[in-house]
Amino acid sequence: MSCDRKCQALDGAMVTELLHPRHDPVQRVSVAEATVSPGGRTSPHRHPNTEEIYYTLSGCGQLSVGNQVQEMTLGSVHLIPPGMEHWVRCLPGAPLRFLCICSPPYSDDDTELTGAVQV
Repeated sequence: MSCDRKCQALDGAMVTELLHPRHDPVQRVSVAEATVSPGGRTSPHRHPNTEEIYYTLSGCGQLSVGNQVQEMTLGSVHLIPPGMEHWVRCLPGAPLRFLCICSPPYSDDDTELTGAVQV
C-alpha cells in the first residue's frame, strides 16, 4: 500500500496500518485492520511470498482460500499460506472488521490481483 496509515488496499478493502516497518520499529511483520462493507467483497488475489493470518474483530463474512470457504465470525482465526488465492465477502448487516497479520510485512509488490475488485 502506498499510503500513510489508512487507505484502500489493492483488493478493495479499507485498511488502517497499525504496525508496519515504514512507520514503526518492527522488521518481519505487519498488522493492519481491514474493513469490508456489508454485502461487499474483496477482489481475488494472492501474495506469492507472504503468509497472512486474519483475526475477526466484528461482523460476519466468508473467506475463500483456494477452493475452501471458511466462515468469519467474532474471534475466528484464519491462515492464508503464501501463494494461495483468497478473497473476503461481508454478509449483509454490519461491516466486517478483521486484523491482517503479514509476514514478511505487507507489500503491494507481493500482491497479485486475480480478479476484479468487488467492494
